[in-house]
Amino acid sequence: MRDSFRGGALLGDLAGGIPPQLRRVWKLRRRTVEDIAARDIAVQEAVDEGRLPLPVEPGTLPEPEPLPERADRFNMAALRLAGLGLALALAVGMTMVRLLVGGPPSVADLRAQSGVDGWPVLTVGVKDDQYGTAYYNEKTKIWSGFDIDIAYMIAEDLGFRRSQVHFYGMESEDRARMQANDEKGNRVPVKMVIASYSITPDRIAAGVTFSQPYLYTEQSVITLTGHSPVAALEDLRGQNVCTLSTSTSEAAPSRVGANVVRKNRVRECFAMLDKHEVDAVTTDAAILAGWKAEFPAKYAHWDLGLDATEAWGVNVGDNPALKKLVDLTLYRSYADPHDDRWENAFRNNLQVEVAENGKTPIAVAEQPRVTRPDVRQLPWEDPLG
Repeated sequence: MRDSFRGGALLGDLAGGIPPQLRRVWKLRRRTVEDIAARDIAVQEAVDEGRLPLPVEPGTLPEPEPLPERADRFNMAALRLAGLGLALALAVGMTMVRLLVGGPPSVADLRAQSGVDGWPVLTVGVKDDQYGTAYYNEKTKIWSGFDIDIAYMIAEDLGFRRSQVHFYGMESEDRARMQANDEKGNRVPVKMVIASYSITPDRIAAGVTFSQPYLYTEQSVITLTGHSPVAALEDLRGQNVCTLSTSTSEAAPSRVGANVVRKNRVRECFAMLDKHEVDAVTTDAAILAGWKAEFPAKYAHWDLGLDATEAWGVNVGDNPALKKLVDLTLYRSYADPHDDRWENAFRNNLQVEVAENGKTPIAVAEQPRVTRPDVRQLPWEDPLG
């Protein structure tokens, strides 16, 4: 009671402190049924007109949409796929740039520049009297030997069938000028020379265009059986020695004091040896080994132990585009483990002569290293990738 009295007195004091002009009596009025009905009608009209949202009944609130999950982890599979696509796009782009902007010639360019596509046959100058390297059997009309198989390998890659490869025998002095002879003795120009032709700086300086090497061999000597052993060229000092003219073998015996006889065909040297007109024949071991293997009882083959290596190459004449095509064949043969054409040529022609030649080396039983020629190839055109 005491507290209520005090509260009422306090209110009275407060009211008494308010100026009369600010005093206002607010009367509370209860809402009638008519007021509530009028309000509901006004709300429904506003909803119908779109000015208010539909009223939501209690307990019918819609479920809130779930928040998107946060990407805390990268999708590695998608990332790898995107990287692969980018790499592929870059590779295609670089290829198109090279095609459009320029670069080394393509195989098609080289074929057009060399004239290969216009040749009905491929004419090749070779030796015809060298057992194991290049020999023509006049009875059977068949060419055989390591050089012959190398020619077939190159011709195949150039698009020629074996029947379209025409071989012509030639003498050593004609290898640079690329002039051969047919069976009637007529002079025949050839497109390439594969005739145990050693690559030398002097020959290159004179204008001979060689491919990269296709065989390594060395110089050796053959005598008749019963001749005193020959361990070095000095052992032939004062003796008559036959060799091939314009060959790399003619200088060495001259330096040691041998009497050098020069012939254009190796069979001419062996004919002189058989008649005892000369004491020895010297030239590349791969050439002499064939004669020793063919007549094992007649001849003795001697290793000279020289350090110099004879590297045989293909003379393509004044045709640099053809040189690149030949080099491309040699490179593929060297680099492709599935290409065994060179190995077959060596095994079938030179390896079979090893037994008859004893300890005298014939040639290196491995294809010489070939650097990749600068030829433009699309990925699907290059078997080596």
